[in-house]
Amino acid sequence: MNKADEVHRIFTDCLFRDEELVGGKPNVAPVVAPGLIHPVGFHPDRVAAHRNDIAELLEGFSNEFYADGGGGMSFLNFCLLADGTHWAEHITMEQLCQLGEAIGMVSYPMPREFWDALPGGMPYIVIDRSKKAA
Repeated sequence: MNKADEVHRIFTDCLFRDEELVGGKPNVAPVVAPGLIHPVGFHPDRVAAHRNDIAELLEGFSNEFYADGGGGMSFLNFCLLADGTHWAEHITMEQLCQLGEAIGMVSYPMPREFWDALPGGMPYIVIDRSKKAA
């Protein structure tokens, strides 16, 4: 399975299922991941179960994306792996960012209200590998 398919599989599995909603609301507090455009709430138990898988998916990007490397890079460049391979389109890139947010490994160093000033109106993202085992 390729990286994009694996992101989609895990993202979908972490969402709430119909039977976990009561009156349209989750039966447990969700792990909220605002993302860039499509905010979501994940089921906390399934996020925890996929933690290592998500951390593994956050590997392989250019060193500039990592807190201990370049300190962050534009979301616009997140479609490429370190070897130059194009791995995904924007929606899948956002889903991986949201999964990363859910486990505390992905953050946006600039407040959302300033994103419009950045190239393409897209934020910089930072992947913090030190939180991999948290």
